[in-house]
Amino acid sequence: MSDPSAAAGAAETAAAVRRGATTALSVVDASLARIAEAQPILNAFTAVTAERARARAATIDRMVAEGRDPGPLAGVPFAVKNLFDIAGLATLAGARIEADSPPSSADSPLIARLEAAGAVLVGALGMGEYAYDFTGRNAHYGPTRNPHDPARMTGGSSGGSGGAVAAGLVPLALGSDTNGSIRVPSSLCGIFGLKPTFGRLTRRGSFPFVAAFDHLGPFARSVADLAAAYDAMQGPDADDPSCAGRPAEPTSAALSGDIDGLRIGVLDGHFETFAGPEARDAVDRVATALGAVRRVTLAEAGRARAAAYVITAAEGGALHLDRLRRRADDFDPETRDRLTAGALIPSAWVTAAQRFRGVFRRQVADAMGKVDVLVAAATPCTAPGVDQQTMELAGAVVPVRANLGVLTQPISFIGLPVVAVPVVRAGLPIGVQIIGRPWQEAAILRVAATLERMGVAGAPVASGWRAAAS
Repeated sequence: MSDPSAAAGAAETAAAVRRGATTALSVVDASLARIAEAQPILNAFTAVTAERARARAATIDRMVAEGRDPGPLAGVPFAVKNLFDIAGLATLAGARIEADSPPSSADSPLIARLEAAGAVLVGALGMGEYAYDFTGRNAHYGPTRNPHDPARMTGGSSGGSGGAVAAGLVPLALGSDTNGSIRVPSSLCGIFGLKPTFGRLTRRGSFPFVAAFDHLGPFARSVADLAAAYDAMQGPDADDPSCAGRPAEPTSAALSGDIDGLRIGVLDGHFETFAGPEARDAVDRVATALGAVRRVTLAEAGRARAAAYVITAAEGGALHLDRLRRRADDFDPETRDRLTAGALIPSAWVTAAQRFRGVFRRQVADAMGKVDVLVAAATPCTAPGVDQQTMELAGAVVPVRANLGVLTQPISFIGLPVVAVPVVRAGLPIGVQIIGRPWQEAAILRVAATLERMGVAGAPVASGWRAAAS
């Protein structure tokens, strides 16, 4: 691999660096060149840390030359949603207001863990303001654009993460998922994304949105790369109460196992009603490949989504109340209005929503007593136009921004682990959720890897943006 390319994955890149077939510096320089080429079209990055990246790559190359182990992700470029703390940069969280904040004094623990494994940070990625978004649009920094077709959106709020990985600018990226912000961009950009169990990965060093639902996780173009990044980031964090006591449970070694004995169900009801034709077809292809015949209904999934909205709006409004008072004009008007409305939600509604959360968790646990893994569409449709405001859903015209997460919200509401897998198909990509029981990331990654080996799931590098660049 003397000529690093956009198609090279993390495992291939690290193996080449470790055996001396290429250098970490040449890999990083190639990634930086691709970023420079794509940025005017895709607008995926808000900061590029080129000097830092080259210095880190040079250190890895010295380690290889000296016979020292540079780590399992040696020389692999990665980038992070700009709500992760990066030493020396202000943590934007997609907001104009945060550009005035002092630079972070240290990297987030997940960045530090990836770099300890040999990966190289190359920059910060665009996102929806304060993560309150499913589209990838941003009134301050511009929209991130889908590399399959720059006239379409990436999805959000981790839009830069999805677009950068899909375009082959980096093999790995990190994002956050509160109500679907990893799974929606994964689906619309045609890549793999992992939302681990709530509390599995530390959230310290990231800008919060909704403490009850926030998750952090990786994006990649293969299941092996997704698992490698996830494994590198695992481990307890005594300074994060949600992640204080959970030991690491590596998953990479389990990917080659078969799925015989796993009971797989397909979600219907809400998850079928709000899935469009492309989404239903993708689910059918996955279900057929896995031999899934059991249908599973989560009767109150719609109510779970409504409760998730109440908690999200209320927590988000409370978090930003001081900013709303001081700098209301510096918000995206759409975000400002949603946060203001959230701050006015009666506490009794929030209490009721939290109580229902326990009820729904028990209902889902009962349903999963009969299955080990659930399958559902990740988004109701393929990527809408980048400026599209409405779409048709279940026979009604509804806002795009609020409804791209209609199929993801009921799942993150109770913190279950999910892998979003891109289903191989002609035309624009769309993804399917592979949903597991709490702490069963190995099982859902094994199912995703099986689908990848079968040719049902796959994430080629998106090249549609190059036509716009020429």
